[in-house]
Formats: sequence, C-alpha cells, structure tokens
Amino acid sequence: MEHTSAFTLTKQDNGIALVAIDVPGETMNVLKDTFGPQINALLDEIEHDNDITGVVIYSGKDNSFVAGADVSMLEACTSAQQGAEIGKGGQDIFNRIENLAKPVIAAIHGPALGGGLELALACHGRVCSDDAKTQVGLPEVQLGLLPGSGGTQRLPRLISVQKALTMMLTGAAQRPKQALKAGIVDAVVPRAILLQEAQNMALAGKPKIRPTKLNLVAKLLENTALGRKVLFSQARKQTLRKTQGNYPAPLAIIECIETGLAKGMTAGLALEAKRFGELMMTDESKALRSLFFATTEMKKEQGVADVPAKPVQKAAVLGGGLMGGGIAFVTATKAKLPVRIKDITDQGIANALNTAFGLLNRRVKKRILRHSQMQQQLSLITGTTDYSGFKDVDVVIEAVFENLELKQQMVADIENHCSLETIFASNTSSIPISQIAAKAARPENVIGLHYFSPVDKMPLAEVIAHAGTSDQTISTTVALAKKQGKTPIVVKDGAGFYVNRILAPYMSEAANLVLAGEPIDKIDKVMVKFGFPVGPLKLMDEVGIDVGTKIIPFLVAEFGERFTAPDAFQVVIDDDRKGKKNSKGFYDYSAQAKGKTVDESIYTLLGLTPNPTLTDTHMIQRCVYLMLNEAARCLDEGVIRSARDGDIGTIFGIGFPPFLGGPFRYMDKIGIATLVEELQELAKNHGDKYLPAEILVNMSEENKTFY
Repeated sequence: MEHTSAFTLTKQDNGIALVAIDVPGETMNVLKDTFGPQINALLDEIEHDNDITGVVIYSGKDNSFVAGADVSMLEACTSAQQGAEIGKGGQDIFNRIENLAKPVIAAIHGPALGGGLELALACHGRVCSDDAKTQVGLPEVQLGLLPGSGGTQRLPRLISVQKALTMMLTGAAQRPKQALKAGIVDAVVPRAILLQEAQNMALAGKPKIRPTKLNLVAKLLENTALGRKVLFSQARKQTLRKTQGNYPAPLAIIECIETGLAKGMTAGLALEAKRFGELMMTDESKALRSLFFATTEMKKEQGVADVPAKPVQKAAVLGGGLMGGGIAFVTATKAKLPVRIKDITDQGIANALNTAFGLLNRRVKKRILRHSQMQQQLSLITGTTDYSGFKDVDVVIEAVFENLELKQQMVADIENHCSLETIFASNTSSIPISQIAAKAARPENVIGLHYFSPVDKMPLAEVIAHAGTSDQTISTTVALAKKQGKTPIVVKDGAGFYVNRILAPYMSEAANLVLAGEPIDKIDKVMVKFGFPVGPLKLMDEVGIDVGTKIIPFLVAEFGERFTAPDAFQVVIDDDRKGKKNSKGFYDYSAQAKGKTVDESIYTLLGLTPNPTLTDTHMIQRCVYLMLNEAARCLDEGVIRSARDGDIGTIFGIGFPPFLGGPFRYMDKIGIATLVEELQELAKNHGDKYLPAEILVNMSEENKTFY
C-alpha cells in the first residue's frame, strides 16, 4: 500500500500478517472517518490471501496504540444524522474485523482510548505491554458523547456489566494490571516481547472468551432479567444524583447498554449510533469539546510567545503547610524534579513529607505504583530549617502565611541565599505581586504562581506577572507549572488576580441570601443543581471562612464598594467559626452530622429565622450574574488574555459547570443583550453592584459575542 496510508501490512513467514497503524502528520494515532476505504482494502487483502492465517494489529508510533477518534472531524458535522453516520461507519468496520474467520489480535502499547479501545475490542484477543504509558479506556463521556463504534455493546459483553458501566460513565482509564484483572486484555507482557506474544496468540487460533468471575450478588444482578432491571435502575439514580440531570450522555450510555443486552447486538448498535449523533449536536457536548480544544491549544503555547523557558533543574518550597506540602508533592512526582522544603520547624518539614507519603502510599495500595517507585519519588523531597541546599535552586515557590512583610522578607532571603537568576514565585491568593516585589533587588525574577487547594487534585495554576516581571520569568514559570501537571493561565497582577476576584462577589451574595432568610442548605443545593461541585457556603467551610474572607479588604481597596462583603462574615469569624478545619462553620461537623446538615445555631448567631421565599432562578441570577459581570470586566481590563483563558480558569479553578463551557460561553448562550437587561433589572432591585460592565453594554449595542 502507498506510504500515505495510515496502515501498513507486512506478511511474516509464519503466516501472521502484521498491520501497523501510523497516522501521517499526527503525533499520536487517531482514527479519522476517511480511513474507511483504506481499512476495507486491507481487510479484503487479508480475507482473500490464503497464506495469511492470522493478524496482529499494533502501532507504528512509540507513544500510543490509538489515542481515540480525531475530535476535530466531529466539528465538521452539521446534523445528528451525519454524526450517526460517523458512528455507523466505525461500527461497520469493527463488525467486519470481528467477523473475520482468521484470528485478529491487538498488541497494545501506550494509550488505547475511545475508538482505540473499540478497535481492540473488535479483535479476537488483546495483549498489552506492562509499560506506564499503557492504558485502556472509553473517555467519550468527558466530551459529552458515548462510545459510538460498538463500545457500549462489546465492553459489557466482555467484562462485568457493572465494571463496564463504571468505565463508560466516568471515562476512567485502566492500567495494564487493572485491565487484565477486569478481563479487558488476555495478557500483560514486557514491551520487548509484546509483538511476539501477540503472534503466538494469533498462531494458536481465536482465544476462548474467559467467563467473567462474578460473586453471587453480581451474578444475580447481571445474569437475570430482574437483576438487570435493578442494576440499571440504580445506575440511573446514582447518575442523576451525580450529574443533577445536567449531562445527557451518561443516561444515553446506560440506555444503549441496557438495550443491547435485552434486545441483542444489532438493536444495541443501531441505538448507539443514533444517540451518538444526537449527543454530538447538544450544547453540552459542544461546550465540553471546546474545553478539549482549548486545553490542547494551551499545551502548545509558551508563557510569552517566542520567549523560551529556562531549564529548571531544582526547585524549592518555602513553608511546609498544606499548600507547601502539596506543591512539593507535584514538583517531585509530576515534574520529577528534586525539591527542597524550608520551614521554621522540623515539624513543618515532617508534615510536608507526610503529605507526600500519604498521597503516594494510597497509590501503592491501589497498585498504581510500586513501593520502589514510591521510595524513588520521596527521595526527591528533602527538608531544611535554614537555607542550606538553596544555592543551586532555579525556582523558589513561596507558600507562607498571607502577610506582606513576611513575604517581602522571604524575597530578601532568597536574593541573599540563591543565584542572581533564581525565580521567586509566590503562591499568594490575595496580595498583589507588585507589593511583594516592592523591595526586591531583582523584581524581574518575582512572579505569582497561585495554586488551588488541594494542590494534587486541582488542575489550574494562575501565573501572575507584575509590571516588572521579565518575559523569561513568565515563560519559565508557565513551563514549570505544566511539568507539575497544571494548566496555567497567565494573569495580570491585581487584587484577587482572576479566579478569586470573580469568586468573591458570588460568595458574598450567597451570604446576602442567607441574611434575606434563605436556608443555607437550600442555597447550596440550588447551586449544585446549577452545576457547581459544591455550594458556596459549603465551599466557605471547606476553604476556611477566615481564609475565604481574607481577600475582601484587598478587593475593596482596589475596586471599591461593589466588593463590600456582608457584616455576617465578621460575626461568624468572631464566633471562632473557621469551617471544617475547626469543626465549626455553616455546617454541623459533629460525629453524627459529619458536615451533612446545617449547624442550626448559626441562625441564632445571625439573629435569623430561615424563611425561603425566592425562586431557584432568582438565586442563581443573584449569585452567578455577579461572577459573569466581573469576568467580563477582567477581560476588558486585560487581567486575562482571552475569553478562552477565562473559561478554562473558572472551570479548572472553581468548578464552574463544564457543560456550560465557562462564564464567557455561558454569557454567549444567555445572549449579551438579555444579560445586560437582566443585570439592569437586578441593579434596580439590589444595588449598583449589578450594573452591567461597560464591555457588556458595548457588545450588546454592537451585537457582538465573546466567541
């Protein structure tokens, strides 16, 4: 076949044909809808050549088996019908592979995700390498879609239905050992013998399907009509509890699996293709795909275009608290850099090391990591109570208390103990970087690097440049944050930066709703139903009420009255209510309640009797519209570089509903003119803080959108 094809067939003397997948012009293998004729020609050749007794499909690329379908081809679709045809095209090819009389084995090294795993499932056997890169999964739900080329039908027939449901509803990938245990692959071998093992399997004929080992309860649930009814009904209930009905894809996945098992493969495949096409046209999938494209783009960008990052060989962290420990952990485990923690006490260093040990040990227990790998990663983290070992550090990340004098002292210490080039990155959440750099001898090396808690889980980092920060410092800090597994956005200096600045009015308004008589748990439930992971008052308790309100004076000083918070916050703090950390907040943290119910004494403290009167829509508008308005101002003032960065920052930083695509896509969806009218109406009834940002008024008049 000509070399422009993504598929190359090589016949071996032993009768096995090796089919290599190597998509031209792509860093990883992805499936495209234009491959149909190439694959069909290949299958014709395999069928008609009597010398070929078996087939092994493998990747010609070093980094992936097949990482999924090419998402950009989906963007070209203009109707559900077109989307369904893409699904059906994939199904037809994979059915043809499954129906081949000759054994076909998939030899998997690297990610086999989405369409990549669907291809492997259509083969008669699967063997994968034990490499850390190798993983299998069906992550389509994360794009608001379902596996549309047979995945909803083949996976539940191969492994336990419950395991297949979990994989498809969460999109979680399985590592080699997990895939073997689940029955997705037939063997796991070292990469060096992967192709040989796959050929041996093909020579032995079609492997027998191993029955899934199920306990008695699972057998009753999966193998009887009544059991399945219960199983799918529970799956629907749990899914609706998790998604609040905001995501259509999970319910479509459940429906396709259930239909296939009840009415057979043909009916299951027909419904799968139909639902795939319909989901592709939903606003939710479009928003989630826009996030995928945005993060893909951001991976390719530098902090400052055309200014390369300086290599970082060693990092240090000041402060061994929860944030410091988390930052050291991602630096050692993700960025794979030696990191030195300085704290004023040995106990602080011990706490930071314990944080890292706890997180890694959990992964060892889950068999994701070997004990030796844990030891190796822990050995990258060292501690000190003085500045020994700081001479050759490239970047120092400061995570000490929110106190300006202390942070300025840290800058001076680093300038004394490190090289002229060392970058000082502050993890402050509220103090403007220009103030931290005010007394610096080398202000060009000072930058903000704001992580979100917990550091090991939250994907965002804000990189904050003050007016004197050098371009190289920006690029180097962005590159380091990426190595730590973060998605960094570059933000202009100013109180609250971007994420906390737009979060503050949302939180304050939630407190105003409490003062207006709305029950605390009702407000939180409404916001969770809207799509936030937790409600604003619960979030206050999680972050720490004292920490959450610390930013308010900085915002008021810089932006004025619209950031004034209700006095209730001070009353709560004066009562020593810090939230979850001291088991005293808006919620009850006693052994019985465990933070699930409101601490009723807070109403007495605030002199209130809860009396719900407001509609859900009104409460959402009061809180969320303040956030939208502030986000628009941030874009107008150049605090963020683009609407895209603003959307990513809000989704990854505070869990803004991903299915809405972020505040800017959501404003486009509402309609800028409608939003301006609704903000003006709110301003009439609830004060000037709702007056629409100038940028929104202008956009409304000019009929413009953010995207």
